[in-house]
Amino acid sequence: MKVLIVDDEKPARDRLTRMVEKLPGYQIVGYASNGNEALQLAESSAADIVLMDIRMPGLDGIQAARHLSGLAQPPAVIFTTAYADHALEAFETHAVDYLLKPVKQDRLQQSLEAARKPTRAQVEENTEVLASIEPRRHICARVRGNLVLVNIENIYYFHAEQKYVTVRHKEGELLIEDALKSLETEFAEKFVRIHRNALINLKYIAGMVTHNDSQHVSVKEIDDTLEISRRHLAAIRKIIKNL
Repeated sequence: MKVLIVDDEKPARDRLTRMVEKLPGYQIVGYASNGNEALQLAESSAADIVLMDIRMPGLDGIQAARHLSGLAQPPAVIFTTAYADHALEAFETHAVDYLLKPVKQDRLQQSLEAARKPTRAQVEENTEVLASIEPRRHICARVRGNLVLVNIENIYYFHAEQKYVTVRHKEGELLIEDALKSLETEFAEKFVRIHRNALINLKYIAGMVTHNDSQHVSVKEIDDTLEISRRHLAAIRKIIKNL
């Protein structure tokens, strides 16, 4: 089984390395010091298991795990942490294990032996558990073969068309396959639905304009406008009135 070790502290990575190397049947295929590196390496190394610290600068372990679950062949994630957060209790019942630091050899062996590549049903279940704890702070997408992360705060709107959703952000746009409904649920505090095919970031609503006898939202910082459906018109008017 291929193992990727992710921790922002080198002594912790070195200690896990020594412990994994004592166990037959496991091969360490790489190291990462943050969640961004973990995403790139997990895919390129085809890791079966990721030993991942939770509290890291930048993209933390929980956020990285959510993105890893979206890979075509997601690895099993085993969290390592010095903090026995109550939320971690949920992971044990959803095939996402965790190890408290300092990690013990027998506990590591038990966790590795139990780890298997999750089925798609398990991946979806794990994603729901992670989502209930904390929404993503980034959207992850593939652009010309590379994984790109876009901060949620920099996204103007999501626009659905056929099976893809366009993410319009400060640096341009990209396509993702997330369902608009799931995005609406996950980011309910930051985005509002204005049409069956669009969600807009509340902080980028500039006002309302009329185009071809229909009402549109104008977007701060860019020239785009988005149509408002009759169903959502009253709610959007109320939001704009309170801006």
